[in-house]
Amino acid sequence: MQITRLTDRISVSPQIAPHDIAELARLGFRAIICNRPDDEETGQVSEATICEEATRHGLAFAYVPAVSGAITAADAEAMANALATLPAPVLAYCRSGARSTKLHEMARGSAEPLSSLEHHPSARTFDVVIVGGGSAGIATAASLLKRNAKLSIAIIEPSEVHYYQPGWTMVGGGIFDAPFTRRSQASVMPDGVEWIRASASGFAPEDDRVILTDGSDVHYRVLVACPGIKLDWHAIPGLPDTLGSNGVTSNYRYDLAPYTLQLVDGLRGGRALFTQPPMPIKCAGAPQKAMYLSCTRWEKSGMLPNIDVQFHTAGAVLFGVPAYVPALMEYVERYNAHLNFESKLVAVDGAGGFATFEQKRGDTVTRVEERFDMIHVVPPQTAPDFVRSSPLAAASGFIEVDKATLRHARYANVFALGDACSASNAKTMAAARKQAPVVAVNVLAALEGKPPVADYDGYGSCPLTVESGKIVLAEFGYGGKLLPSFPTWLIDGTRPSRLSWLLKDTILPPIYWHGMLKGREWMVKPHMIGA
Repeated sequence: MQITRLTDRISVSPQIAPHDIAELARLGFRAIICNRPDDEETGQVSEATICEEATRHGLAFAYVPAVSGAITAADAEAMANALATLPAPVLAYCRSGARSTKLHEMARGSAEPLSSLEHHPSARTFDVVIVGGGSAGIATAASLLKRNAKLSIAIIEPSEVHYYQPGWTMVGGGIFDAPFTRRSQASVMPDGVEWIRASASGFAPEDDRVILTDGSDVHYRVLVACPGIKLDWHAIPGLPDTLGSNGVTSNYRYDLAPYTLQLVDGLRGGRALFTQPPMPIKCAGAPQKAMYLSCTRWEKSGMLPNIDVQFHTAGAVLFGVPAYVPALMEYVERYNAHLNFESKLVAVDGAGGFATFEQKRGDTVTRVEERFDMIHVVPPQTAPDFVRSSPLAAASGFIEVDKATLRHARYANVFALGDACSASNAKTMAAARKQAPVVAVNVLAALEGKPPVADYDGYGSCPLTVESGKIVLAEFGYGGKLLPSFPTWLIDGTRPSRLSWLLKDTILPPIYWHGMLKGREWMVKPHMIGA
């Protein structure tokens, strides 16, 4: 731990881990303040976990989350109240410690919010700044450098680990091992890119700059924003406290996908619930994929007749593109899964084995408790906090773009792609793979002062793993238009196919690691406007 003493009453540090709490107690700290909103980055330790461990060691705890780059007077007041009521000495932490320091200063009335920090003359400037080093950001940088290796490009990304997230459903289904989906961030960072190991906390598009969590600036000629989506686990009361235990799991987290498999293989009978929140979410088919892959294992083991399978979706239909529903319904009937439409998960009691749903029936909404022996949860999802509060946000909170060119609606030198942009396409890795080359050529045009030259048709792909060895390969664009990559005599995407399984199981992972992330645009060459 790197602890910085500010006064006799308060010290600050970067993110702490549960195993640090005992040492903090030994050092004499009597209270902890968490200034970091949950889910700022993948794998972040939740405030609930730290709170539980702090309580276990006799330390008081307060949760005073503040969004970097947008700290408010209310945040400072909350910090002041916490410091006034908690026993001293106190340790406050955030991602780096800078936010906690600023909140302390503001609580004492000696500083302005981070959002008002003026531009630093020494700030770095790049041709292109990419916020987010996930699939979309790395692919865009690689595509840019393939076209112009002389560009100065910076990628702002705090995580040291890069994940192949489409593989997590396969981990939960016993097809992949979890480490297969994980590599170091350094190993995928394109040569020639400057990796800024930090988190963005705000955008100042009028000044062509990105604000980092330490208050420093990074300037750009063109900005590409692709910081991903926020998985809001805390939006469901009781969920964070029981995830990974009591039969509560989710393939939407790397560390929990193996627990899904453990639960599936250990369930000999009882009730299994699978949930889907309101749109938008990452990969709209993933919630039901978890159900199908679980059912196919129960079917093979002979346990399926003993298990009551329930699918609860906040939506009114099984899948948003009608052409794929008949094939999916065949599997729903085969597995005797019960569909509960317009049924939204609103609370989880892991210890009690109950989940609460709000169910809409006509104009009436009622709360229903459902017992479970296993529940696979998909959390509600929103734009990241610092995006929602930024000038780039649309009314939805996501980055407002023209859906064809992916250029921002108000700032001509700003582009967005991936899960954080407002375009109505399905939020899938396949969509980012198609978007990245479009953004790359449009960024190059913007650097020359020209309008966009390529457009995106909304393509997304959702390989629906309906059983072990077969997939319904859903490929579609804006408006639900079918956009198959292969002739129907080879792969009919509306029917389950073994060849589609081969694509998902064997072909797509190396295409991701060695194609998409390397700027090799196999089958996704950008469509030029007017061509």
